[in-house]
Amino acid sequence: MQSLNIRKSYDVVVAGGGHNGLIAACYIAKAGRSVLVLEQQDKVGGTAVSEQLFPGIEAQLSVYAYLVGMLPQKIVSDLNLDFQFRQRDPASFSPFEKNGKHQGLLISNSSQSITKNSFEQLTGNLNEYDSYCKFHRLQKYLGKHIWPSLLEPMQTREEIKNRFQTEEEKLAWKLFIEQPLGVAIEEFFDSDLVRGLVLTDGVIGTFAHPHDPSLQQNRTFLYHLIANGSGDWCVPVGGMGKLTQQLVTQCQKFGVDILNCAEVIKINPDPEQAIVQFQYNNQESYVRGNYILANIAPKKLSQLLPGYEVVNDPKDVGSFVKINMVLSKLPRPRANYDSVQAFTGTFHINEGYQNIIHSYNMAIQGVIPEQPPGEFYCHSLTDNSILSPLLKAKGYQTLTLFGLEMPYTLFIPDNETNKKKVLALYLKAVNQYLLDPIEDCIARDENGDFCVDITTPVDVERKMGIPTGHVFHQALSWPFVESEEERGMWGVEIGFDNIFLCGSGAKRGGCVSGIPGHNAAMKILGY
Repeated sequence: MQSLNIRKSYDVVVAGGGHNGLIAACYIAKAGRSVLVLEQQDKVGGTAVSEQLFPGIEAQLSVYAYLVGMLPQKIVSDLNLDFQFRQRDPASFSPFEKNGKHQGLLISNSSQSITKNSFEQLTGNLNEYDSYCKFHRLQKYLGKHIWPSLLEPMQTREEIKNRFQTEEEKLAWKLFIEQPLGVAIEEFFDSDLVRGLVLTDGVIGTFAHPHDPSLQQNRTFLYHLIANGSGDWCVPVGGMGKLTQQLVTQCQKFGVDILNCAEVIKINPDPEQAIVQFQYNNQESYVRGNYILANIAPKKLSQLLPGYEVVNDPKDVGSFVKINMVLSKLPRPRANYDSVQAFTGTFHINEGYQNIIHSYNMAIQGVIPEQPPGEFYCHSLTDNSILSPLLKAKGYQTLTLFGLEMPYTLFIPDNETNKKKVLALYLKAVNQYLLDPIEDCIARDENGDFCVDITTPVDVERKMGIPTGHVFHQALSWPFVESEEERGMWGVEIGFDNIFLCGSGAKRGGCVSGIPGHNAAMKILGY
């Protein structure tokens, strides 16, 4: 336990030491201000952490967040972070069975001909491929025009819309911003497999129907397709914890004070200096700040900050399962592709369009989907630095699954029992496409137990304190404002002069991005 060796007053107090809080702290301290970070856990990083999950198996797994797409290079450069990410190739593999033969839709990041031939094998012609190319081209316009705005004061919907000048660009705006995502998907594609492949980016971490009138699925889709300005989601070299390590190093360099095991229990607003009350070492203490940054989910913040309220949408809950595994060998697919081709990118299972919708309908009725959609990928095929030399020599690999249509409400009745049911369903689902049963490939730890760890929204709520285990803290927002009065804001404002959000629940938040942390710092520093 750290000793309570902190000042009673700081320029800025950051409540919550996730990556956004650390990024905000770095920017502000670099500008010469005093900063304190209070973190409830025994270490900082939030969900951007790596751990050795299995005894005797030296693999540093990205336990929660696992791919990087929304972290701007500007933040990495501004803070001099030694943090890199690599593109995966192939991008994705979707196994299917046609006329009794196992095949796969392989989408390459480096070879157009591979992707083209794979589409032709799936559909028998190039119509779907041509539609996919056009759809992908339209997506690019959103990255081109929206990505550069995320580290700037917010503009209005009309201002952002006016950036889309050509007929194709205007079509992209209409398809992805103004109407339910399902309309565009059904208009462009005939193949159920391709429709589902496209839809996944709209429902990953989000519990929504493709035709949901709230357009929540559109906003999730938008953030995924504008990643890095190009839609590329990359592997963090060294694991997600490498980002946190680098941020801690820079915080130390700039003189940020960090207090772990400090649970914020109340924030008292005051126009001069707000007061943060916290529990530390079984004692209640407090600290004052000219500014308070809340790297806390809005629902949680509403319990701590008098006068701050959020709308409670019962459908806006965490929706995922995360399964981390270490394998002694990669399984071989039934389709005529090697294991590296199949598992380097995203290996889609049960992600046909109609099955995703069917799974959503089952889940909304409180029933675990019978064929749950999900996607695997192998981090260590792109970056094996997370494995010890011994594991590399033995040919070990990691495998991560992110499951869709798995809302918080499914796990509330009996989290442990339902975790086991869901795990069995996913292993069964992937086995239908493998020559080697996945169970024969999973490594065992020093105790003889399978190297498998499964996390649900209930687990995230209990371990990380995020209400309903929502990976984005709450439904993602549009990256623009609707009124002229909000124009020029940073998306972190919550109605107080000296208290701001700096986490995923801010506007333009969500994902491992650092964007809310940067923007909160800019707000305080007067940019």
